[in-house]
Formats: sequence, structure tokens, C-alpha cells
Amino acid sequence: MRILEKIHGHDDLTVLTEAQRSALCQEIRDFLVSHVSKTGGHLASNLGVVELTVALETVFNTATDRLVFDVGHQSYIHKLLTDRQAGFDALRQFGGMAGFPKPGESDTDAFVAGHSSSSVSIALGMARARTLNSQNYHVIALLGDGAATGGMVYEGLNDAAVSKEPMIVVLNDNAMSIDHNVGGMAKHLSRLRTKEKYLGMKKRYRSFLSRVPGGRYVLRLTGNIKDRVRRMLIPETVFESMGFTYLGPVDGHDTENLITLLRIARDMRRPVLLHVMTQKGRGYAPAQEHPKLFHGVGKFDPATGEVFAKNAPSFSDAFGQVMCELAQQDSRVCAITAAMPGGTGLLDFKAQFPSRMFDVGIAEEHAVSMAGGLAKQGMIPVVALYSTFLQRSYDMILQDICMLNLHVVLAVDRAGLVGEDGETHHGIFDVGFLRQAPGMGVLTPGSLAELQDMMRWAVLCHNGPVAVRYPRGGDRGFSKSAWSQDGSNLVSSHRTGKDVTIVTYGTLLQNAMDAAEILAERGVETTVLRLLSVNPLPVSQIYASLSQNRRIFVLEETCTGSGIGQELAWRLSKLDCSCLTDCIDLGSNFVTHGSVDALYNALGLDGSAVARTIEEALKNES
Repeated sequence: MRILEKIHGHDDLTVLTEAQRSALCQEIRDFLVSHVSKTGGHLASNLGVVELTVALETVFNTATDRLVFDVGHQSYIHKLLTDRQAGFDALRQFGGMAGFPKPGESDTDAFVAGHSSSSVSIALGMARARTLNSQNYHVIALLGDGAATGGMVYEGLNDAAVSKEPMIVVLNDNAMSIDHNVGGMAKHLSRLRTKEKYLGMKKRYRSFLSRVPGGRYVLRLTGNIKDRVRRMLIPETVFESMGFTYLGPVDGHDTENLITLLRIARDMRRPVLLHVMTQKGRGYAPAQEHPKLFHGVGKFDPATGEVFAKNAPSFSDAFGQVMCELAQQDSRVCAITAAMPGGTGLLDFKAQFPSRMFDVGIAEEHAVSMAGGLAKQGMIPVVALYSTFLQRSYDMILQDICMLNLHVVLAVDRAGLVGEDGETHHGIFDVGFLRQAPGMGVLTPGSLAELQDMMRWAVLCHNGPVAVRYPRGGDRGFSKSAWSQDGSNLVSSHRTGKDVTIVTYGTLLQNAMDAAEILAERGVETTVLRLLSVNPLPVSQIYASLSQNRRIFVLEETCTGSGIGQELAWRLSKLDCSCLTDCIDLGSNFVTHGSVDALYNALGLDGSAVARTIEEALKNES
């Protein structure tokens, strides 16, 4: 029997020998490559933390000790070692195991983690709760994949250091988030990596003196000199300045040394930061050579690393293309992203216009505020962020963009359901919070061509804050553009019928058209209207395009209360009291993981479910 098959938790790990732990790490890598190749998932980031996670789970019992992940996509090995090996057959699939820590899935998952930079704050809260409740357990925050570029990390570190609460922060330094880390902290950590040279020299010096008569006396005598040498070679780290005991940097692939250092850190009973160096994609050549590609990868051939990806152009690709075009036309156009130049389609822009490309690291608040400064001084900044990460910058959108009516364009990628990443990554709230911001326009393209037309208008013609939100993936049955050059036409009619009207926007058009076809077979003729803007809400244009019967269903890919349905119902009723409007949306709960089609089906947003909802409503009213 393989060693991995015998591991069900902490107790099984503590009895392993050094040789068995080494073999276990190789088995874990083989297991991950084999299973992720079938389901897709975050591979490179997990391959890089195999030894580190084995060491953590050996030293700490995560059923009682609290291991808080900062970037939860690095939790696969944790799940493997806490009795969830069978769950990998349905990893990230609808009804299967989540790709991120999920307390409802296991008591060993201390906290949810899908974004970044919050682990130290969460861990400090847990440590303080331990003290207040007079309990006895250990608390560890695991930072990684560029999380240290996020400002919230330093808010947490600053407070944790002065709290004196016993806790450990493990900084997994792989020099990358998805793309290479950027900024001052990345440079600081790079300098710290040279400390290994100093530590090696110190070890050899002590070894030599231990063999020389009177060596111990010489060692004490030269202590002050050595301290001065150390300070010249390596200035005090920012972590030591805050008040942490700093250990490292250490090899993150040396399991035995990691176990030793984690035990030392545990027994110090004070705030300790352990700086661990790892390699993203370690142990699987394709992932080592292409860590960005294998960060979040689809199905692939484990033997060759060939990814079975569709080559159809995506909304992100179309955005990147039009950004290069716009930058060529106007020297004021610049791009900002938060550690995601590849994910947002900006790699060509970065290559062609490096001086106008700003990757700020995992710092969305800073990205939006900096955009405000650029716009105030005459530039035209385009901020490309995933919808789920844009949530962090809500206050900056209000205070630093909209209050001064600045010409900042928000390119909101991954809007709507994103699929297998689940609750923490679905972009189902941005319509609600963007529409709350005074003066913020919100455009909703339904095709790649329309996205590009809207971006041209937003950048070159508009004057003020505007967001263009678009989904993951590519065209879904509609590939034309209904956007007018002057931006005046905000409603597009795709089908006319006398009985009911479906109002929708974005790529949900296809679901609405599917529902209309089904309803037609059952004798219900449907008008389908697609909104090109949800702010301003083109109520008069919608009303003018309604079918003869004022029965309206608003179909949208948002959480209940975060869309346009309620406002549209109220405003249409003011125009015509005979208008009766219902909303068909994702419901009031967070949405789980699974393919987008599976989620549409489960949540009642696919064509057949929409048709069924409308048909039942009409029957109840007759």
C-alpha cells in the first residue's frame, strides 16, 4: 500500500520516518498531476508547497490548531493529508470537493480563503480568541503566491507584532503570484534570499572555532564584530522592525529542516515569521517551466503537459487587443492591473507600451486610487480587474473616482459566474455596488465585438467614470455588436412576441433566446430585450420596446438584490401601472462551485428552467 493511502490525519504523519516523508512527497506530486490533469485546477502553486505542507501537518494538528491559508488555492495538499483523497475525483465539480478551504467541508479547514492578504488578520483574531477563552492551540498564517504585495498583510503584521500573541506567520516566497511579483516588497524579499550566504559563512565559522582551543572564548569576543558584519550584509528586515522574530530564509523543499524550524517557532510562544523559499511547479517539468500556465490549468495530458484548451478567442483577449489599439491612438491611455497582466489579456500591451503599463501587485485599492491620480492629471487610466477582486476597492471607487467625476475606465473581467472556483470568485455583486456609485456608467457587452466598441467609446468619447463588465470565456451564440458610436442606443431587441418580455444583459442573451424558443413551442410568444447599459438604466427605451402584454421577466446573473430587477420593476410601474415584473436571478445565497452550465441548471437560469418559471407564473395568473 502506498504511504499516501495510509494518511488520514496528523497522527499518521507523526510516525513516519524521514525516508517515508520523502517518499510521501513524491507520491503527493504524482497524485496531484494525475488528478488535476482530469479535473483542472491550481497545480503549479500546490506542487511548490508539498514539503512545506507535509511539515506543517506533521508539527501541527489542524483539527485543533488553526492553519489559516492566505491564498486558498494552495490547500490541495492540506486536503490530501486530512482524509479527503477520495474527493479529488470530483475536485471543483458541481457537488464535489471545493478547490479552496471550506470549513463546512472539514473541521481542519480553519477559514475560507479565496482572495489574498487577510490571513494574518484572521489568525490574529483566532489567537486573541484563544487567549480570551483560556484555550490552548497554535495559530499559523500561511502567506504565499504574492500575498505579501497586498497592503492588508502589513496592517495585520503591525498589530500582531505588538500584540505579543503567540502565532506563526509562514511566508511562502516563490517570487510569484500568477505572474512574477512586482514592487518594493518583492525586491526586499529578493535581498533577504542572499542571507543564505551569510548563514553558511556563520555556520562554517562556528564549526571551525569549536575545533580550536579557546574557540568558545574567541566566539564570544567576536560576537559584536559579527553583529556589525551581519548588519552590513543584511539590514534588519521589515518584519524584525515591526517586532516579529524572523527566521530564514530557509529551503522550502527540505522537509526535515522545516519540521525543526516550525517546532522552534512553535515553542517560542511569541509572534514569529518564518521565511520559506519554494519553487512554483516543483517536481513536474511542464509546471516548473511554465508556472503561469499551470497556475490554474484546465485538463491536460500528464505525460506531456499538453493542455487540452480551446483556442477560441475570449473577452479578455478582445480587451487586450482593443487596449493596444487605443494606446496607439492616444498617448494618454494607460493600463493598470493587480498582479494579473496575463489573466486580464494585457501581456501584448505590456510588451508594446511598457511605460504605460502598471502592475501594482495584489493591491486593488491602490490600483483604483492611483487611477484617480492619473486621471486627475490628464491621463486616461483603464483599470483591469476581475469582478470578485474589484470588490476590495469599493470605497476608492466612491471617494477617489466618482466624487470628482474622473475619467477612469474599469474593465471588469470575469463578471457573472466563473465556474469551478466557486463562492469566492463569482462576479455576482459588481452590478449592485457599481450602480450605487454616483456618476458611474455600467456597460454590459454581449459579444467580443461589442466589448471592443464599448471600450472605444468609454476611452475616447466618454468623460467620466465608466465600467465595462464582461464574462469569462468567449462569445455564446451572439457575435455582433449593437453599440452605436454615440452611445445613445442602450437596448437591443432580439425577438418580438406579444405575450411576455424577457429583459436581460450580457451573455445571458443565449439563455433568454433558448427560453423563448421553448415557450414558442408551447404557444407563448416572447419579446427578448438585451440591455447594453445597466447604469444608466434605459427605462424609457425598455418601455418603448415592450410587447403588447406588459408582463416582464428580468433575467440576470446576479445575487438577489444586487441586480437591476427591483429598480426596473418599480420604475416601469411608475410609467404604466399595468406593468407586472418578476426577477429571475441566482438567489440570495452565495453560489457554489461547478461548471457554469451546471450552475445555470441548478439555479434555474438555463433556457429550459427560465421557460418553466415563466410558464408557471403565467398559469398562476390565469
